[in-house]
Amino acid sequence: MVPRVSDHQSPLPVSEAAGLDLPPSSQAKDLRPRWTVLDSLLCGAFAGAVAKTVIAPLDRTKIIFQVSSNRFSAKEAFRLIYCSYAKDGLLSLWRGNSATMVRVMPYAAIQFSSHDQYKRLLGGYYGYEGKALPPFQRFLAGSLAGTTAAMLTYPLDMVRARMAVTAREMYSNIMHVFVRISQEEGVRTLYRGFTPTIMGVIPYAGITFFTYETLKKLHTEKSSRAQPYPLERLAFGACAGLLGQSASYPLDVVRRRMQTAGVTGWSHGSVLGTVRAIAAQEGVVRGLYKGLSMNWVKGPVAVGISLTTFDLAHDLLLKLQRMGYFAH
Repeated sequence: MVPRVSDHQSPLPVSEAAGLDLPPSSQAKDLRPRWTVLDSLLCGAFAGAVAKTVIAPLDRTKIIFQVSSNRFSAKEAFRLIYCSYAKDGLLSLWRGNSATMVRVMPYAAIQFSSHDQYKRLLGGYYGYEGKALPPFQRFLAGSLAGTTAAMLTYPLDMVRARMAVTAREMYSNIMHVFVRISQEEGVRTLYRGFTPTIMGVIPYAGITFFTYETLKKLHTEKSSRAQPYPLERLAFGACAGLLGQSASYPLDVVRRRMQTAGVTGWSHGSVLGTVRAIAAQEGVVRGLYKGLSMNWVKGPVAVGISLTTFDLAHDLLLKLQRMGYFAH
């Protein structure tokens, strides 16, 4: 029981009360958890690494089909996975994942961090600071975030694609890929496929972040809970990934063909030329949408895990700050 001050007890003198270590309102405000760019970078890198590692075998299989003229089917995809496992062991299914981590961790870190910044800037500019953005601004923030991340990390995506479709004997490690491409094909090759990447990432990132943010906003409006449960976040992220990747998938196929041209013998160097060649040789649906059904499996899983992991890491970091473990 907390003792009460009786009527005959005099309160503390004003001078003594003033001497107590009571933080002023400005100091109390400073003690609140603050979300910084560094926090976004760390949580984004962790979210990207977790998501890509989980779906790495499916991702590698999809790339192999994208850069070949072989017809895709679920049976052939899983046969390829089994043959890789039988021939080279379980870890072969994660070949190129080190390059993926080198690329996806900075990519996801930059994407999530810049998305937070773009939301803040657009919110301030349009008068929605501290509130949910309108639909167009929500889409714009996602597109700008994806474009920023893709521009800053593109050569790492090229390296990852090369390692995924070649034997271990051709490229021994990430630096070996950079050196061989630069010496044999020129430094500009590291940016081959950059145009379709940017063309694809604008609708992909825009639709993905727009859908996820919209579903969370609708959840808050329709339920009595401020935050969704983890499984609900996964479902929202899965829907976002499904829509985003379906909208931009043909450009992903074009990008992979251009990135791996040096090792697959593909001769079409422009986006339009690559699209025409794929459509003429393999058909529009079977060529430009090759592997899309596998993307419907791995894409929603990856995006759902990534967005959910980021949100949960974000909440955990703020809780640790409130407990005094971290200070900015």
